[in-house]
Amino acid sequence: MKTLNPDHIKAVLDLINQGPYFRLLSMNVREIGKGFAKVEMDIENKHLNPFGGIHGGVYSSLIDTATYWAVYCDVEENAGLISLDIKVDNLAPVKEGHLVVEGKRIKVGRTICIADASIIDSRGKYLAHGTSKQMIIPGLQTIAQAVSAMGHKPLPPKFINTINPDRKR
Repeated sequence: MKTLNPDHIKAVLDLINQGPYFRLLSMNVREIGKGFAKVEMDIENKHLNPFGGIHGGVYSSLIDTATYWAVYCDVEENAGLISLDIKVDNLAPVKEGHLVVEGKRIKVGRTICIADASIIDSRGKYLAHGTSKQMIIPGLQTIAQAVSAMGHKPLPPKFINTINPDRKR
């Protein structure tokens, strides 16, 4: 049985939150684990459209991020994920405040994964919901490639092999 390595998770969070796009949007992936992810962002002027409300692309980016990382811990270490599609339902406009995005894995298959995410404000109001379909591609867009592209030191292994004590030999 494979168990997630907490040192890997911490190192991944440190790495990805330094990524240029995440920094551009000032979003932070706060938690990832098997089947879930949590992303947070404080709305700034740069997130607004010309009409003074949050740009729909910000909602899309947050949902894409939360769904990707909700699946990440369920795939093999050398597997990459590529978003095939993303569907976003904008439920309410917002102009300011703190956003929390919770992503959840729906299904991880051999090649296709599906996850969903909801964006809520600090009062618990649902602002957007979306789903994402991702393709598992071994050796492409892996975390090791992100490490290399960002000039970061290698990460600890993703999984720690553990023996199931209930397993009959």
